[in-house]
Amino acid sequence: MTTLRIGNASGFYGDRFDAMREMLTGGELDVLTGDYLAELTMLILGRDRLKDPAAGYARTFLRQLEECLGLAHERGVGIVTNAGGLNPAGLADAVGRLAGRLSIPVRVAHVVGDDLTAAHPGSLAAHAYLGGFGIAECLRAGADVVVTGRVTDAALVTGPAAAHFGWSATEYDRLAGAVVAGHVLECGAQATGGNYAFFRDGDARHPGFPLAELHEDGSCVITKHPGTGGFVDVGTVTAQLLYETAGARYAGPDVTARLDTVRLSQDGPDRVRIEGVRGEAPPPALKVGLNRFGGFRNEVVFVLTGLGIEAKAALVRDQMEPALGKVADARWELARTDRPDAPTEETASALLRLVVRDPDQGAVGRALSGAAVELALASYPGFHVLAPPGKGAPYGVFEDVYVPHGAVDHMAVLHDGRRIPVPPAHDTAVLDAVPEPPLPEPPEPGPTRRAPLGLVAGARSGDKGGNANVGVWARTDDAWRWLAHELTADRFRELIPESRELTVVRHVLPNLRALNFVVEGILGAGVAAQHRFDPQAKALGEWLRSRHLEIPEALL
Repeated sequence: MTTLRIGNASGFYGDRFDAMREMLTGGELDVLTGDYLAELTMLILGRDRLKDPAAGYARTFLRQLEECLGLAHERGVGIVTNAGGLNPAGLADAVGRLAGRLSIPVRVAHVVGDDLTAAHPGSLAAHAYLGGFGIAECLRAGADVVVTGRVTDAALVTGPAAAHFGWSATEYDRLAGAVVAGHVLECGAQATGGNYAFFRDGDARHPGFPLAELHEDGSCVITKHPGTGGFVDVGTVTAQLLYETAGARYAGPDVTARLDTVRLSQDGPDRVRIEGVRGEAPPPALKVGLNRFGGFRNEVVFVLTGLGIEAKAALVRDQMEPALGKVADARWELARTDRPDAPTEETASALLRLVVRDPDQGAVGRALSGAAVELALASYPGFHVLAPPGKGAPYGVFEDVYVPHGAVDHMAVLHDGRRIPVPPAHDTAVLDAVPEPPLPEPPEPGPTRRAPLGLVAGARSGDKGGNANVGVWARTDDAWRWLAHELTADRFRELIPESRELTVVRHVLPNLRALNFVVEGILGAGVAAQHRFDPQAKALGEWLRSRHLEIPEALL
């Protein structure tokens, strides 16, 4: 059958509004996807639903569609999105009303079954990560727009691919190829030069959004519309493949993709071929993301300027201590952003950050803000804060649990109201550890120079619940020979002191010339808990790249 061209127009709730129009007008497409959901988004939508039971979906998508539904219909482009969030039926109804108002004859279907909130008392939202076969059923029945709730990000691609090519649920290699393509597309411009370690390799000012040319055997080419900004090369695709993954097995509800079998090659300007992906039966359980309220949080950032930074920090900590005595959790961080003999006041200043959490809003509200404000004329010289503390805001906690495939009622709800049940996975396989692959031969000994790791390696990092991952890759075979032996889990802990008391697991992916580190617990209770300075670990990889170590001069 013909190549299936699937594009992406959203990597998160709040992504570039004009991307949908850009993708529909920029070139040929068969399907346009939009990924709007993340762990934090589910909490935000849960809070929306508390205020309005009819809410719970990404309203941005509906506004985009008002401009673009006619374009998609004229061009014969199907739209598949998880913007339904906690209320896919509500969004599907809204899309249907919009189509009627605009007199556009489209068939709207949706997928349900992910909502397990009722089975998890105390959670604000509990949703299983479904696969792509509910989407496939909708498309096979003639849907023009498919709205889902919580499916895996890659399901937005596996569903259309399975429908188009007629794949069965056990064609694991083909499905795994589509999962890899979906993972590359899911974060939008991150595959086309956005957030890329070597962004100076091309023009990253306004990167276009990516698309995949999928083939019946599961292979694909990642590219973008002609004339759009950014760039697609083996590095940009490698970076996205490592994003928010872990080891060789990338598990999902439809298939477990073997990332250690992925082969990448440059197939021309802005074209990267992905092939060789092997797949295995999915694991016996589905992941369920639980979001709940964790309590209340507040913070204040004291600005310390000039001389005696450490003494000033000690003074204000002592002064604030009586107000913190009953707070469940109080954390201080001193960021030495100051410089000696600084030419500006800002560069002469350090930041002392206090973050407090407690189940009682009062404990972190007026008690904290009053104590901080009262120090305005009675503390260190030059006292001021970046902003006055507020009354304390609620924060969320994310955790994942697992349920059998049969615990969900995965259902495709067609445009004519028919409901088609989607059976659970026919076969499953326990996720055993993959044997560690052999490392390349180490480089010959030679002179070294102390320099930043980022001169010879790229990195991309992200969050999964309370854990962070940092994928690090080399751009040449010689650099890989050095990196594979030098950057051990112990060396990672040395370079990232914050991880020294945590479990750090290293995974080796030789086909990608890459190492993937999982740092367990570094993000506490997840992004919504705002546990650290960079709560989603987005810049953890760039911090690692900035650290200095002895690098062979031949690589520099």
